[in-house]
Amino acid sequence: MHAIICGAGIAGLALAHRLSTLCQDVTVLERSPGPRPQGYMIDFFGPGYDAMKAMGLLPALQEVAYYVDEATLVDEHGQKQAGITIRQFADGDLLSVMRPDLEQVLRDHLPSAVDLRYGAMLTGVTSSADGVRVRLADGSALDGDLLIGADGIHSAVRREVFGSSYLRFLGFHTAAYSFDAPAIHDEVGGRFCLTDTMGSQFGFYSLRNGRVAAFAVHRTTDPVVPADPRAAIRSAYAGLGWVVPEALALCPEPEQIYYDQVSQVVMPRWSSGRVVLVGDACGAVSLLAGQGASLGIAEAYLLAEKLVEASSVEEGMAEYERVWRPVVEEKQKVARSTARWFLPRSRWELVTRRVMLRVLRLPGLRTLLAPALAGKPTTLIREAAGVPTNG
Repeated sequence: MHAIICGAGIAGLALAHRLSTLCQDVTVLERSPGPRPQGYMIDFFGPGYDAMKAMGLLPALQEVAYYVDEATLVDEHGQKQAGITIRQFADGDLLSVMRPDLEQVLRDHLPSAVDLRYGAMLTGVTSSADGVRVRLADGSALDGDLLIGADGIHSAVRREVFGSSYLRFLGFHTAAYSFDAPAIHDEVGGRFCLTDTMGSQFGFYSLRNGRVAAFAVHRTTDPVVPADPRAAIRSAYAGLGWVVPEALALCPEPEQIYYDQVSQVVMPRWSSGRVVLVGDACGAVSLLAGQGASLGIAEAYLLAEKLVEASSVEEGMAEYERVWRPVVEEKQKVARSTARWFLPRSRWELVTRRVMLRVLRLPGLRTLLAPALAGKPTTLIREAAGVPTNG
């Protein structure tokens, strides 16, 4: 089987690794000219963690990971208002890792047989009963047994094959970038520090060598991403205190910034003919749900297994969707139901969020409430993905 994967992000690279390991021919097409450096910090645990372990990639991931103890809400003077231990929501081991670093681990450990092509922009797809033809912007064409769209929330494959009406905007924009700031680095320490604010919020992680990773999210009714993300960031977060003004002054050039709307992808089906979608392309859960990278890797692992096990490509795609769709839909539901607490709109919601975080530090109530906020235990998701938990 020759699988053509569109997208060299987390899900696409994980899928390429697993399929190639299972002795399938794989070509990965990525429209960008090279690896993308933008991205934010990911709390990585659950089924994706186990998939990385099963693929033999966990040691390499541990080398680039960070160990963040607590998520802390701070006021305009940097004083702690509430906090929560990040690991209490993780079922099993947890690593904090920058998204570009996770992609690099996957990319650096691809089997040599994988054909990874950057600067390859898809312009057309023709699916037949026994294969697929992909047309590229340079005028060339590529034939394969199936095409897998792993090209993210704004998927070109989805738009070309399924149409463009599947984004559900959740009312937020988000951004991330990194910068040099030793003083902020030392103040943040081993925590994830977030401003305790309404309508817009800034967060910080300490990285190596005195660098700081910034994460930002704000409410908006407009899904359109601005042409100048740096100007938009400086405008949206101008009223925040603590170290935010310094972080805004150090915001880099637009090409070094990750900026996007916060949306989910909701589709009635994930495959058509010999084309199937994976990861954010078909079931983005959004940053409100968390675990997006972990779910994407586990989903890619599952798809690879089902494609190889099945008696036909169509059967493998159908079984993958049957098993994984309930996982995605449940996570999406949790994200939508907790959106108001993710970023409060009023003083009352702000105070209520502080109280909730304090309550969640109590062992007994933590056991009762954490599943309601995080969704089904990741042990159940692991079982759905068929990911071995013992390596």
